[in-house]
Amino acid sequence: MLFTLLAGSVWILFQIIVRGAHALANDSVPIAYFLVVAIGSTVISLWGIMGLIRGAWKSLNGAKPSFSDLVRWDGNAAGRLFINQIVLAIIVAIIVLVLRWLTNEFFAASTFAGFIPLITGMVIFIYLSVNQKLLPAIALLQTGNPVENIQKGQKIIDATWWWMLLLLIVNTIILTVGIILNGVGLLVASPVVICISLAAYRQLFGTDDQTGFLNS
Repeated sequence: MLFTLLAGSVWILFQIIVRGAHALANDSVPIAYFLVVAIGSTVISLWGIMGLIRGAWKSLNGAKPSFSDLVRWDGNAAGRLFINQIVLAIIVAIIVLVLRWLTNEFFAASTFAGFIPLITGMVIFIYLSVNQKLLPAIALLQTGNPVENIQKGQKIIDATWWWMLLLLIVNTIILTVGIILNGVGLLVASPVVICISLAAYRQLFGTDDQTGFLNS
């Protein structure tokens, strides 16, 4: 919980500093501003995710994670996590572009037909949200390129897809309750959701650390 608070505070402080600097610059460097925000936010997010996963994993093993376990930066792991997420984002972007084009074409033919790509898109995104839910853990703990890791999620999770959908719903409810409690509840909800997700990962993929991510 304290690490979640720390990571969130660092992110908020970074946003305040960058936006203040941008205001002092009188909007004269918008491109530089967006680059700094994108890079800084990404680095902080990667750091937070790695810390929570490392801490949750050790907790599930019955060990007490130390503060150094949570805050330790691992450049190789961050790179793997970032690239895997980018590849998945590119795949999603391609799907969106294709569905958008199909929607325009179908609407040109018929109003009713135009809803077919929209419904198809909703089904595809729900499907991807479920079978790629464990991609961060796969990227950090398993070897393989991003495409292989995405395929691992699809192949293994598809066999228990409906259970994973239920898990996604439960996690969403927990996070929503955390948000409703003035956002403070996220300090509890976020670690709980990470632990639940990692417990599911361990059941499906085992407990081997193929990359050395968990090493001290």
